[in-house]
Amino acid sequence: MKGYQQGSLTDLFCYNIQMSNEQVIQKTKDYVEQKFNHEGTGHDWWHMYRVWKLAKRIAVSEKNSDMFIVELGALLHDIADWKFHDGDMEAGPKAARAWLESLNVQENIILKIEDIVRNVSFKGANVKQDMKSIEGKIVSDADKLDAIGAIGIARTFAYGGAHNTLIYNPDIRPVQHQSFEDYKNSKSHTINHFYEKLLLLKNKLHTKIARDIAVHRHEFMEQYLDEFYEEWEGKQ
Repeated sequence: MKGYQQGSLTDLFCYNIQMSNEQVIQKTKDYVEQKFNHEGTGHDWWHMYRVWKLAKRIAVSEKNSDMFIVELGALLHDIADWKFHDGDMEAGPKAARAWLESLNVQENIILKIEDIVRNVSFKGANVKQDMKSIEGKIVSDADKLDAIGAIGIARTFAYGGAHNTLIYNPDIRPVQHQSFEDYKNSKSHTINHFYEKLLLLKNKLHTKIARDIAVHRHEFMEQYLDEFYEEWEGKQ
């Protein structure tokens, strides 16, 4: 590196480096694990790990998908979630781009990962998700599956607790948000989140295998809520 002048992080990493897809995945996995290993809102490394594993499982059944893009999209889908960056929807795509450029990933792949990161999040009951690629739909399905069922319940209460959100207030009814702004600014309790998001996800999945997996997880949440209300009223 004789004569190399100090520049950006991207310049440093991209200097005459060409990695295999496997190396890029491994480095991305290690980077995300280190960055989010102690995160406490349910958006930790293990969430990303589960989404990664689920996305690979779904991708096997979608023959036209690119596994490399699926894996990168899954690992990076929450790299800078808008919920933790003042509602900035571009924080995630920018962070994903910076990381992938540091690994000298091709521009056409970076653009696809940016699109996945930008569009993966649920934005309200009546807000359409604009996911263009099959890889994005696979990552979106994997992310939604991790938001429902037993793990989804645990993550929901972890997030609520981290943000000082009430578990339940029967006087505050759930709202079917018409816009991302309404959803983003909502200050409801955690049980309402089931009705405003979690119970809606089963019908927003793209792939057959994800829809099949979702059936049991959805039913488990319904059973949980039945039990919750019984205990709330002292009937159980």
